[in-house]
Amino acid sequence: MDYLKRKIEEIEKKIEEAQKMLADSAMEDLAKEEIKSLQSQKENFEKSLKLEGSSLQSKAVIVEIRAAAGGSEAGLFASDLYRMYTRYADSKKWKVEQLSVNEGGIGNIKEVIFRIAGTGIYEKLKNESGVHRVQRVPVTESGGRIHTSTATVAVLPEITEREFHLDPKDLKVETYRASGAGGQNVQKVETAVRATHLPTGIAVTCQSERSQFQNKDRALNILRSRLYEADQQTKKEGVDSSRKLQVGSGDRSEKIRTYNFPQNRATDHRINKSWYDLESIMNGGIDKIVEALSGSASPT
Repeated sequence: MDYLKRKIEEIEKKIEEAQKMLADSAMEDLAKEEIKSLQSQKENFEKSLKLEGSSLQSKAVIVEIRAAAGGSEAGLFASDLYRMYTRYADSKKWKVEQLSVNEGGIGNIKEVIFRIAGTGIYEKLKNESGVHRVQRVPVTESGGRIHTSTATVAVLPEITEREFHLDPKDLKVETYRASGAGGQNVQKVETAVRATHLPTGIAVTCQSERSQFQNKDRALNILRSRLYEADQQTKKEGVDSSRKLQVGSGDRSEKIRTYNFPQNRATDHRINKSWYDLESIMNGGIDKIVEALSGSASPT
């Protein structure tokens, strides 16, 4: 947010300088074009500033957890992270709502998308985005060897249609029969929805509800948040290296934390800090981690 404010201030100074050139008849036309261009840039940054401010005050977030490297063990870890965040939310009296899940077996999750509602929640959880790594001995490992697996977490502020408009002409919405549990209604009626943003190719599938309308609404909600995140990431790529954050970029590809079970340790690599009560952490006791990250350089 500070970066956007600085950019607006810089543009305002340039506009003032260009306005001084209007007095020179030889430079008047050039100055007018420059002022028009700068005012357009300023409006874009002001829009981004307004969106970022609203996201920080967001009363709900969409969290996406996906199993990555490590096969079935990664799926178990993804399930562990899901439980960790839902228990953390319960401890805060926040409301958790599962939007979509793709299971890979008993206790194994390939992907889960869920919504958490609570005041100021994005400010609390925004630093959880990235690659989480686990080191432990799987139950199926007879030789006692430690395996390393990973899962990705993305925390997106829930963005309203008023804040980020989706143009219908940019959308392709398809319906199909849902798979999995749900009874005859789910199997025989096309209740599942896939929403694709044509300009970017970003697609979201939702089939958790019996109603096609509800699934479409949820899919568009997730799509809106993903597009907002992509838009913000594009803007952040313009920030030079001197402005990079202590807690990292928040990029999904960034390895942010390791959960080492043999050592009873969780280490956040962005602030180089460890906690030695892993059982409590995996049961939702992540307040100390959240607070430590909040005390570091803020992403805004």
